[in-house]
Amino acid sequence: MTQDFTPFIERRQTLFDQLPDHSVAFVAAGEEQIRNRDVEYPFRPASDFFYLTGFAEPDSVLVLVKSGELRQTHLFLRPKDEAQEIWQGRRLGVEAAASFLKIDQAWSIDDFEEQMNELVEGAVHLVFSFAELAHWSNWVSGWIGAQKAKARKGVQAPSRLQDLDTILHEMRLFKSAREIEWMREAAQISVAGHLAAMKVTAPGRYEYQVQAELENGFKQAGSPRVGFNSIVASGENACILHYTENDARIEDGQLVLIDAGAEYAGYAGDITHTFPANGRFTPPQAELYNLVLKAQQSVIDAIRPGVPYNRLHEISVEVLTEGLVALGILTGTVDDLIEQEAYKAFFMHGTGHWLGMDVHDVGDYKQDGEWRCLQPGMVLTVEPGLYISETAESVPDAYRGIGIRIEDDVVVTEQGHEVLTHGLPRTVAEIESWMAQR
Repeated sequence: MTQDFTPFIERRQTLFDQLPDHSVAFVAAGEEQIRNRDVEYPFRPASDFFYLTGFAEPDSVLVLVKSGELRQTHLFLRPKDEAQEIWQGRRLGVEAAASFLKIDQAWSIDDFEEQMNELVEGAVHLVFSFAELAHWSNWVSGWIGAQKAKARKGVQAPSRLQDLDTILHEMRLFKSAREIEWMREAAQISVAGHLAAMKVTAPGRYEYQVQAELENGFKQAGSPRVGFNSIVASGENACILHYTENDARIEDGQLVLIDAGAEYAGYAGDITHTFPANGRFTPPQAELYNLVLKAQQSVIDAIRPGVPYNRLHEISVEVLTEGLVALGILTGTVDDLIEQEAYKAFFMHGTGHWLGMDVHDVGDYKQDGEWRCLQPGMVLTVEPGLYISETAESVPDAYRGIGIRIEDDVVVTEQGHEVLTHGLPRTVAEIESWMAQR
């Protein structure tokens, strides 16, 4: 990660501007979690915390204090510990934190309770994520109680609680030029991994072997970790939307659906690619694939400022329903089938989601009960799909056992949109040609 902390300073200042006067806001990095006995899961800080600090150590808490013209940034973190660092790795430490991270004051996390009782004195508002209410409730109760105990000294306890998410997640929804550069890199690293996976996919290999090449491709291209658990699903496994077992043998004639993305600078890529294990689509596979691709391209073509978010899903539904009727998989008029939601038997999820530091990123989809319109700086995925299980008795046999999803990452621009995940073969002809030349 870059040592330039300017973006994080700027974000904190933007947040300060939106905090009410006489407020204390706080957000935690999170704690390490035990995998089994003496082994922890690899630690990744909470996205909100990292967004404001660029700091990735566990057991850390950022505190922002605003009172009149006073704006102070405090960080609580683990102190240096020679014995622990021998076993667990280096720590930044309290002494170096303020100058390195460009904050006002650093404290040991061991002093959190004592110092917070002082920092909240005189505050009217306590601002934190209500999604973390269970974590913070005892702390907040203690701080308020401690201030109420000072009432005879003229101290007023905090009287208002505010959800930090309503401010911070709206900030995170709109990506800066620098964030979009990081997301372009995450997207192109993700493309490199998907191409590496395509190169080794063949009948007789196991899904986890393809996953190994996919994730090795991410790392070789500069990503420290995946953005989410990789999906490598062959055959009917692709009809399980969040399939992650990745342990089946890939059979001749099956399609392979890979939904995976690399993380770069804290930002996730998210691509889904579906292709034939043996390099050639069967005619029914090609028909369904072309239908999904048509839906995806129709949605991408519609992305521009001012378009209501839900219009994108409506376009997917219209194209897919028309195509399913043409193939004889659905019977009836398109309008009636859409009204009846008949398509949901084969397309049961949304057409996309916000993308950023979280693969399903934060940000409201509606405002005042209405779908919000796309604006420059928003980044979203476009991922229509069709999933026809072996048990779909109303469907002709040739189309059963096929799951297809096609997903790209798109940023809304002033002029329209930019596809960040360009570079994969997408049409049937492109995929078959690419596979033939591996």
